[in-house]
Amino acid sequence: MSPRKLPFWSRRQALYLLSGAIGGVTLHACGQSTPEATESPAASATASESTEATVGIVTWIGYTPIYIAQEKGFYQEFGLALNLQVFNSGSEAIAAFGAGRTDGLSLVPSEAVTLAANGKDYRVIYVVDTSNGGDGILARNSIASIADFRGKQIAVEQGGVSHFFLLEVMTDAGLQESDVTLVNLAPDAAAAAYQAGRVDVAVTYAPFLFTADAGQTDGRIIFDSSKLKYPTAIADLIIFDTGFIEQNPAAIEAFIRGTLKGLEFLETNRQEGIAIAAEQLELTAAELEEQLKGVKLADLDANVQMLNEPDSNLYLLKPMTSLVAFLENQEKLEQAPDVSGLLEPQFVLTVQERA
Repeated sequence: MSPRKLPFWSRRQALYLLSGAIGGVTLHACGQSTPEATESPAASATASESTEATVGIVTWIGYTPIYIAQEKGFYQEFGLALNLQVFNSGSEAIAAFGAGRTDGLSLVPSEAVTLAANGKDYRVIYVVDTSNGGDGILARNSIASIADFRGKQIAVEQGGVSHFFLLEVMTDAGLQESDVTLVNLAPDAAAAAYQAGRVDVAVTYAPFLFTADAGQTDGRIIFDSSKLKYPTAIADLIIFDTGFIEQNPAAIEAFIRGTLKGLEFLETNRQEGIAIAAEQLELTAAELEEQLKGVKLADLDANVQMLNEPDSNLYLLKPMTSLVAFLENQEKLEQAPDVSGLLEPQFVLTVQERA
């Protein structure tokens, strides 16, 4: 696989690793200085020290507004000294957050549920993006529906976001995991196996999804993330330690304002914004433009709906509650967490009021 493609999929890590990630994985940051493990940034902060925050991320195209905001100095403009810690894997980032070595973290809803099940006290304060067709299932033309997956071999990265996506879609079609044979392949390899005709069904995401679809005439994308019951089922969340939020509310607001300004810059200065993020992602501008088609970057109005409006189809608590029940039924959780209080909308509401 070309190393230029690695940044796209490296954010999506194995769900099964998360149950053991908190407390046991050695921190390995990439390209940034590592905070001292002996002192938590959150623990050392006081109510008056509201201008610093350390956030752990993995390399991912959805964080384009964050890369832009950091490069253009938008966080500093709002009074925040943001230290981005870039990790090689989601499990490493989660371990650092669980041990208090970072104040905030980026993750997907399935990881957020697992983190809560492990007892970590945090709140979701912002949603960066949602999958908008970038995740999908490829199937031969002879397979008329999801129900026809029964008895088939399906290439998918077991334990990853694609695995959960597949199980959710199959469950809605009345199938269980035992009804199919899973072939454990990474997203690029799953797409390649489908394109080469070695499997009839594959679960992957862009760019591998679209490359395999274009390269195999006997088949199509039978289902993609744009058709999910909950549009926020596959999303990238920003969470912060609850204690840090209480002590440093100005830092949280500044993070949101800076990120939104990064998104605005991308919209009004597209070429420069793409160039900034593409360099961070080790992609060409054209590659980044193409890959961004598979996600929907969330603006302020979308964030208010996701975090604060139960009647909205975007309300994040709906898929998170569904995820708890689903993962418990799939025996992926030792104990089901209460996710009802995990959303913290006050900061996006404050920004909205002042807009």
